[in-house]
Amino acid sequence: MRNFLKIADNVDVTPILHALAVNSDLWDEHTLRTRHPNTAHAAVHDIWLMFNDPTGSVVNDIQVVPYRAWDALKPLRGLILELMRKVDGVQLGRCIVTKLPVGDTITPHTDMGAPATFYTRYQIALQSLPGALFHIGEETVNFRTGDIWLINNREEHSVVNNSCDDRIVCIVDIRSA
Repeated sequence: MRNFLKIADNVDVTPILHALAVNSDLWDEHTLRTRHPNTAHAAVHDIWLMFNDPTGSVVNDIQVVPYRAWDALKPLRGLILELMRKVDGVQLGRCIVTKLPVGDTITPHTDMGAPATFYTRYQIALQSLPGALFHIGEETVNFRTGDIWLINNREEHSVVNNSCDDRIVCIVDIRSA
């Protein structure tokens, strides 16, 4: 496969799902990504752990700051830092938990800016059932819960959730040595 590389599988995400359930007020606390005009992500619900500071006059998408969820979701923070160690990461970028409801779609798009040119994109499948399909180019993958994938977000990609439950992943941008 050109656009996907499985980094790990069968990671125990139970503590993370529990932390998400206990901290359900974190969903949609920040909606810049999901409510922006013409966004491909209009159907999703987000939790920002690390993201650029959108309040400045110039958006700096290389430098990120921690949000409330970074402290609230400690099991996920631990897994993100472990992933950084595994891939020889030297800088952490955006970290976002995103939930795509049943029957919804992330429309085809190509990522731009530092998330595509400076960082490498990983996705941790926290809840992904058969029918939750990730498309990049001509390739399609159905992540399994507990899988961690490197993805090519520089190519056009989309997601459709035809499964029987929400698709929940953590997007992690890492700059490696």
